[in-house]
Amino acid sequence: METVHNILQAVILTISGMGAVIVVWGVIEALAAFIGLKFSSAKEDPVSKSESIRQRLGAHLLLGLEIFIAADIISSAVSPSWEKVGILVSVVGVRTVLSYFLRMELKQGMH
Repeated sequence: METVHNILQAVILTISGMGAVIVVWGVIEALAAFIGLKFSSAKEDPVSKSESIRQRLGAHLLLGLEIFIAADIISSAVSPSWEKVGILVSVVGVRTVLSYFLRMELKQGMH
C-alpha cells in the first residue's frame, strides 16, 4: 500500500510540476514578447500587440490552473481525510473561479 501511495505522490508532484512549467513558460514568453515590443522599431499597433501578448499569457495561466486542479483532485484520493477534502474544495473552488474569469476575459479579448 505504501508503494501505491509513493507512486501517487510522484504522479501528483509530476503533474504539479508540469502546471508550474506551463505557467513559467507563459510568463517568460510574455515578458520576452513585451520587451521585444518595447524595443521594436516596427510600426505595429502597440495596443493590439500587447493584447495578443496578454491573450497568450492568459491561455498559459488557464492551462496551468486546470493542471493544478487535476493534481489537487488526485491528491485528495491519496489521503482522503475530511480536513484534506475541505482544503481541496476550497483550493479547487478558488482555482475554478479564477479559471472561469480568466476564460471569460480570454473570450472577450478574441471578439
